[in-house]
Amino acid sequence: MDKPIAVSCGDPSGIGPDVILAAICMQTDPLPPFVCFGDPDQLALRAELLGLNVDVSVLVTPSDAFDAAPRSLPVVPLSARFAEQPGKATADHAKGILEAIERAVQGAVDGKFCGVVTAPIAKKPLYDAGFQHPGHTEFLGELAGRIDPNRARAVMMIAGPELRTVPVTIHIPLADVPSALKQADIEETIEIVHRDLQSRFGISAPRIAVAGLNPHAGESGALGVEDDTVVAPAVTRKRAVGLDVRGPLPADTMFHAAARTAYDAAICMYHDQALIPAKTLAFDDGVNITLGLPFIRTSPDHGTAFDIAGTGKARPDSFIAALRACETMALFEGQQA
Repeated sequence: MDKPIAVSCGDPSGIGPDVILAAICMQTDPLPPFVCFGDPDQLALRAELLGLNVDVSVLVTPSDAFDAAPRSLPVVPLSARFAEQPGKATADHAKGILEAIERAVQGAVDGKFCGVVTAPIAKKPLYDAGFQHPGHTEFLGELAGRIDPNRARAVMMIAGPELRTVPVTIHIPLADVPSALKQADIEETIEIVHRDLQSRFGISAPRIAVAGLNPHAGESGALGVEDDTVVAPAVTRKRAVGLDVRGPLPADTMFHAAARTAYDAAICMYHDQALIPAKTLAFDDGVNITLGLPFIRTSPDHGTAFDIAGTGKARPDSFIAALRACETMALFEGQQA
């Protein structure tokens, strides 16, 4: 790569700083070069608390990331500052958390970085500060809409070594899913997954499986009509234009080892239908990837874990996997350019 990765610090009271710092110390193979948008003083204090010998330095230019010494963390300072209080979430950090995301994204859009890796954020402290988005993915979609209105739909993918899953609806109550599920949204999700599997994963002819909403995919309407009236028509329309897509399929038989060999990604109808199998198969090294954006974004597939922040118990596996996934996607995208 000729550009480093931009990393947003996430909630500084959570394990974002822990996994970023631990990744630098515990890597067995060289990591892709990256810079962190955060508070250098707070990160240095966390490193000291964790007993990690990491040199936290202020970044001058993005290219300096390639010359960073081993066990060093180049940081782009934010205008906001963070109190070092692991495990104690506060709305006072919201401004800086969002600034880190926005500046990392803007740097990627401006061509300074090959992609963005976001450390975990917690919704409640942000909501308390007036944050209006259901979650990280939706906020990134809003940022993308400012940049390119034609690619404003953000699609969540959870990817591990054995499975990629994509929920059509994300951060809404389960009771609201049937009414929120629209044929047009399923079609658009299929299109985005197909396109990004080609351009950012190097899969020339993607195979996509689509889960049904109801048990047994509705069983011809006996267990719910949405699979016949909403999901199946979306699949039919995409097959008609040449996409290799199948469904709706019963979700309870889609994720065993033999079934997974038949597709490259599974599109699911709601959050837990997608995340439960993905996290079961790759709890420590799964990656949250946002498709459909005019920039590459990956993230560790875990939350802020306030209860273990600053204790040294947080594992950096998923953060390291997110860095490597971002690098790989950028390389495939570069080959397409």
